[in-house]
Amino acid sequence: FLTRVILMFRILLVCALVGAGSALSCRWMERKYQEYRDSSLAQLNAMANNTISINSTEDYEDAVTFPNELYNQASKAVAEERLRFVVQLLEEIFALFDGEDQTFVSWQEMAVDDFLNVITQQADGLRSCISSQSHKKKNKKLNLYFKRLTTHVEQMGHSAEAWEWIRKEVKLHLLRSDMLVPRKTN
Repeated sequence: FLTRVILMFRILLVCALVGAGSALSCRWMERKYQEYRDSSLAQLNAMANNTISINSTEDYEDAVTFPNELYNQASKAVAEERLRFVVQLLEEIFALFDGEDQTFVSWQEMAVDDFLNVITQQADGLRSCISSQSHKKKNKKLNLYFKRLTTHVEQMGHSAEAWEWIRKEVKLHLLRSDMLVPRKTN
């Protein structure tokens, strides 16, 4: 009998510690998520103030359409899966802006660096809310979409017009992914 009581006590203790750790790691959601989300959007808006406006996005939209079913699937998933999707989205955005030639845009390199810094901090914060036991593979369709974006920018000669389209697409993704992030944590 005593062995069972001790075993039950240990199980309860582990459950309490896991629950406490999870709640602590997600305090970031309550305290910092909105600040970083607002900052990333402000950085993108600031970049727009220094860029040309594009007349037509049809050429771009036809070439690279987002697989919308990914957002539908993510919205139906449990909170942790939604966060994992948003983290991957932020990582893909980082990769898109980080390695590509932006010579022809009028936004300053510092503006891109600031944006990437905020995106990285946002991804790290959200990642802290995902249990370390959950190691699912990256979403291949999301990865392929961002590879197609990169290819399209390259095909357009890294033009200012192509980058302005990318900036607008990224802003839409940030706004749309915001709806996937849970507002209250347990």
